[in-house]
Amino acid sequence: MPQPFWKMKSLDQMSRAEWESLCDHCGKCCLVKLEDEDTGLRLETDVACTLFDCENGGCRNYSHRHTQVPDCVVLTPDNIRTLPWIPKTCAYRLIAEGKDLFDWHPLVTGDPHSTAKAGMSVAGQVVSEDDFDGDPDWEEHIVEWPGEGD
Repeated sequence: MPQPFWKMKSLDQMSRAEWESLCDHCGKCCLVKLEDEDTGLRLETDVACTLFDCENGGCRNYSHRHTQVPDCVVLTPDNIRTLPWIPKTCAYRLIAEGKDLFDWHPLVTGDPHSTAKAGMSVAGQVVSEDDFDGDPDWEEHIVEWPGEGD
């Protein structure tokens, strides 16, 4: 049986369809991240981008996300290796580091809902940044997501 494409190709060699299929739709990259200016410590929150569908997961305007949300970072084979906030469970990061996908990844299971079934999706567990009138009390929104601890 032939090896799956993610074991045979580097991120640079993948077609657009292969690249897009690596995303497990966990939503972790769509969350607000905090960084302490003095220490560089990065903290995860349960506050999602305005375009993230907090109940079902996914971006509500994926093809235009970077124009509607100017600080949305479009992942590429070049920048994936330099973004320190990319989730540890992210397939792009794993492949860039020469690792294999987790056994719950949809490409491994064949089930598009396997990320959620494995408890690795943030859908249903986050709030939209649009839900706040002013600045949220960030301390109340700091979380550690499954698979992201050290």
